[in-house]
Amino acid sequence: MIGRIAGVLLEKNPPRLLVDCGGVGYEIDVPMSTFYNLPAMGERVVLLTQMIVREDAHLLFGFGSLEERATFRELLKITGVGARMALAVLSGMSVNDLAQAVTLQDAARLTRVPGIGKKTAERLMLELKGKLGADLAVAGGTSTAAEHGSDVLNALLALGYSEKEAVAAVKNVPPGSGVSDGIRAALKALSKA
Repeated sequence: MIGRIAGVLLEKNPPRLLVDCGGVGYEIDVPMSTFYNLPAMGERVVLLTQMIVREDAHLLFGFGSLEERATFRELLKITGVGARMALAVLSGMSVNDLAQAVTLQDAARLTRVPGIGKKTAERLMLELKGKLGADLAVAGGTSTAAEHGSDVLNALLALGYSEKEAVAAVKNVPPGSGVSDGIRAALKALSKA
């Protein structure tokens, strides 16, 4: 298997790259998050890869980080999710955003990704739960704590904070806090930022 590619970037045609490694050009499909962080053409590039062998093709997918590749592999384990859909998920949202959506069981965020419908998003939430991202719940993993985290996040979004600010603030909420205490703690964290 090919686990890593290092070479000169020859072509960039989203989502496909052509990388020259010792005179051999490898076509590699990458998520848009990796694509946007690529160096200029003619520059050296290093990508972690996942090779998929099918009856009709050998496909190579590249990633800029270990987290992206690990998430891609987790997505492939889910029934009905192929490499193209997994690539679409990683192109539509960052690994952290996906982990946050899974933690809060927010399937609506996944449906914003082109090609992901409501049923697929719900299946992804179910299959990835406990495998991706840190739970907001107490170590015991109570669903009510995760629901409170979701309520706090929704309250901050309703107050006009950006999703990034709200997610960061929810991480500062002590485990086991009620909704009103959680909102107070999150607002306190936001005021210090």
